[in-house]
Amino acid sequence: MKILSILLNATETIVNSQEAEEIRLSLWELAKEGGWIMIVLAIFSIIAVYIFSERIISINQASKKDDNFMNLIRNYMIEGKLDDAKQLCKQTNTPISRMIEKGISRIGKPLNDIQTAIENVGNLEVSKLEKGVALLGMISGASPMLGFLGTVTGMIRAFYDMSMAGNNIDIELLSAGIYEAMVTTVGGLFVGILAYIFYNIVVAKIDKVVNLLESKSIEFMDVLNEPA
Repeated sequence: MKILSILLNATETIVNSQEAEEIRLSLWELAKEGGWIMIVLAIFSIIAVYIFSERIISINQASKKDDNFMNLIRNYMIEGKLDDAKQLCKQTNTPISRMIEKGISRIGKPLNDIQTAIENVGNLEVSKLEKGVALLGMISGASPMLGFLGTVTGMIRAFYDMSMAGNNIDIELLSAGIYEAMVTTVGGLFVGILAYIFYNIVVAKIDKVVNLLESKSIEFMDVLNEPA
């Protein structure tokens, strides 16, 4: 009985693995039925994943907060050690440090000029963080439309095959066009939804960095306005 149980379990495992393989193969075959549009959607999905991953890494590095950094900058400025403050900014090498370094280099000029210089650097840093985000938004909007294009071309193909078949119409004749129509629709929606989620996550993280830069610039200007 024990041997029989082992054999049954082994047989069940083999059957399950074969069924799983058949499902994977069938999905691959379905994807191939979508034609060239599925190739474009696959490229879109790879670009979207790459941009999202690369931007998340860059934004996380840019949003690192060092509470001791501004305290050291404040102490250096109060003590008149501006060179030490600049050196600290260069060693830190973050959007905040580059923004503060520009402000320190403008000390001695009117406060409005210092604030403008800081804001200009902040805008440049934000534009660096937004690299590729527009393309991500384009993919999120274009992918469903591309899928719909595949739907239309697939249905045209199906109706064309139907018209050419005359009275010999069968399911196999129409299947190619219907496959193309349905598969491209699903593929376009999937890539579009994925890119849309990626886009909003990246935009939300960039907004947090913008708020962080604004708060640090205000903190720096407060230090300049402190009485000597």
